[in-house]
Amino acid sequence: MISVILPVLDAWPWVEEQLRALAAQKCEEPWEVVVADNGSTDGSLEFARTWCGGHEGFRLVDASESPGAPATRNAGVRDSTGDLLAFCDADDVVHAGWLQAMVDALQDADVVAGAFDFWSLNRIPPTPAIPAANRQLGFLPAGLGANLAIRRVAFEEVGGFNDDLFVGEDIDLCWQTQLRGHRFSYAWDAIVSKRERYGSRDVFRQAFAYGRCGPMLFRRYRNHGARRDLLGAAKSWLWLLLSCWMVFSRERRYDLARTAGMRLGRIAGSMEQQVLFP
Repeated sequence: MISVILPVLDAWPWVEEQLRALAAQKCEEPWEVVVADNGSTDGSLEFARTWCGGHEGFRLVDASESPGAPATRNAGVRDSTGDLLAFCDADDVVHAGWLQAMVDALQDADVVAGAFDFWSLNRIPPTPAIPAANRQLGFLPAGLGANLAIRRVAFEEVGGFNDDLFVGEDIDLCWQTQLRGHRFSYAWDAIVSKRERYGSRDVFRQAFAYGRCGPMLFRRYRNHGARRDLLGAAKSWLWLLLSCWMVFSRERRYDLARTAGMRLGRIAGSMEQQVLFP
């Protein structure tokens, strides 16, 4: 049995598209979908309740006790029954064959990261599907919780997602399992269409959160081999200084917001973690 865990928090109307995509999956392995709601107030909860009531193999669980995606995914896992676990997000869309590709990849691995299509939901030219996270900090490979699968035994051995983290918990999970000897691999045919943020403020906030988790991961794993790229950081900061004019260009404003958010997040994280990780 493979259990798909779908965390939801105010994901209307995108959650409907994701649930339809999951319902259309064909898989030789018995499977279920656990929709874990983290306290939605925008109509997502009501829709999910109706959907799960009318579709066999789908069920809704209350995951509102603790905030954040890690705690929500952990709550979904606790209510699941599969010896294999797969994770995706409510605002993305899994491609046909996604679930079977995850099952196939787990035959020879313990943790598997899928690939992302970044163009179809974001009105940009088509590009090949790629992993969203590879070798972060020059360390071990990792994937994102929006397209990840793992054997339950490996998941439980490391205690699941670290719910003290609001970002980076998926990379942390991948590294923890590998350091304990579990096998990591990629499922290139397990593709998810990733929905990016719209609006410079939302792009900045998301990038700031991602940047903020970098110093935390560096501090936790530097003794295992994680390292910082000071030259790359210097080049990025120089690019920011030379590109301030882009704030007046609608087409390039997102690039500026994303880079500025990432770098400022790293500064904030460095101060919190008391490490230098610019």
